[in-house]
Amino acid sequence: MPHSMTGFATAETLAPPFRLIWEVRSVNHRFLELAFRLPDDLRGIEPDCRELVAAVARRGKIDCTLRIVAAEGATQHGVLSADALSSLRLVEDQIRSVFPQASPLTVGEIVRSAGVLTEPGQQLAALAEPAKRCFTEALEALRAARLREGTRIAEVLERRNVAIAQLLEDVRPLLAAMLVRHRDKLRERLARLDVQAQPERLEQELALVAQRVDVAEEVDRLASHVTEVLDTLRRDEPIGRRLDFLTQELNREANTFASKVQDEALTRTAVELKVLIEQMREQVQNVE
Repeated sequence: MPHSMTGFATAETLAPPFRLIWEVRSVNHRFLELAFRLPDDLRGIEPDCRELVAAVARRGKIDCTLRIVAAEGATQHGVLSADALSSLRLVEDQIRSVFPQASPLTVGEIVRSAGVLTEPGQQLAALAEPAKRCFTEALEALRAARLREGTRIAEVLERRNVAIAQLLEDVRPLLAAMLVRHRDKLRERLARLDVQAQPERLEQELALVAQRVDVAEEVDRLASHVTEVLDTLRRDEPIGRRLDFLTQELNREANTFASKVQDEALTRTAVELKVLIEQMREQVQNVE
């Protein structure tokens, strides 16, 4: 089934003392265009995140935002390392066993010791892997959202396509009668003018008129494009550009059809065709 280029998804995870929240928005675009908003300390994960996006999307403008907030009950203050404190205590005991007169360490000296207190900035740098795992979940949610929207679009396109096919079937029986009416009109005009046309010349003019108003070829090409649209909708691959091309071709043939017909019923059909094709074109702009 086709995927839409429009979608929105969120995902979040706990990485104490923080909560990571991803928001991913996608809109239609000719190519794949990515924009990331990340904390400065996590800029390094952007290349990996870009690869993750490329694995699930081929087209669309996708904005990815990572917010990091304090987890419930946590603060943004530094975190003491129990291991570092234990090591520092061991070192102090060893020193005082040799120098009993040495003064005990103060709180300030302990906090300033390497590895004892981890600042928030240092903690953010350690969130790279949780952030990427959470981003994978957000992308999966986005893929599912784009698939749901794509399925809805495919249903709309199929209904419009079936309506076009029905119009073409209704038109076919009218084509021969239309040519006969045009031939009769030409003969009536000649009769009113009291002109005696040579049989050969009359047949030539009738053939030219038939050629100018005959839309059987356009109807056949429209029917062929309708079949191709249905086949394309059943492909399990990005189909947006192909559908865009097919709707352009449908529109071109419909314009030719409309310019050639000179019959009231067929003119109404031409208008209905163009309306249906334009509705399809609007939907196709959102297909990946």
